[in-house]
Amino acid sequence: MIGIYAKPGATSCESMPAICRIGRSIILQTARQRLILVQMELDAVDRAIIDLLQRDGRITNAELAARVHLSASACLRRVRRLEEGGVIDRYVMLVNPAAVDRTTDVFVEISLSSQRDEVLDAFERAVAASPAIMACYLMAGDSDYLVRLKVAGVADYERVHRDHLSKLPGVARMRSSFALRTVYETTEFRLD
Repeated sequence: MIGIYAKPGATSCESMPAICRIGRSIILQTARQRLILVQMELDAVDRAIIDLLQRDGRITNAELAARVHLSASACLRRVRRLEEGGVIDRYVMLVNPAAVDRTTDVFVEISLSSQRDEVLDAFERAVAASPAIMACYLMAGDSDYLVRLKVAGVADYERVHRDHLSKLPGVARMRSSFALRTVYETTEFRLD
């Protein structure tokens, strides 16, 4: 069984507790947003389809069907079910960072001046609009957010810091760390 994010915003249960179960759905509600987690059973064939598509999103349906030992129509029905169920979120292309001169990873711990919803919302909107930021995580611990950047080097990071990071709203403190090299990175979920 795997948890899958469906569309935010339930149509009922306005006064529900932080976590409740309605049928096969688990609803998590916070002051900031509500997510519905739907449980979908994945069998060995579903997991094989997911594994193959994670490695090659451009594989043809005919090749995918042959690799998982299904007819093309049965395979396509399973892929559509995985897409509609939210297991397959989207199809993307991965860019080689060296080909676009973005080989330096920088991790920035950010603490905000306030935890008020409007400060958090303004910060998150600004982060999403910044072209230099690859990922941003709301954290538990010493800092409020962890931001991951891919830059060309120290001079490029200085430019990103000046043009983007220093202009983020509500920031009280930033601490940056440069990765020396990537030891391991993947975009694949292992669904053993």
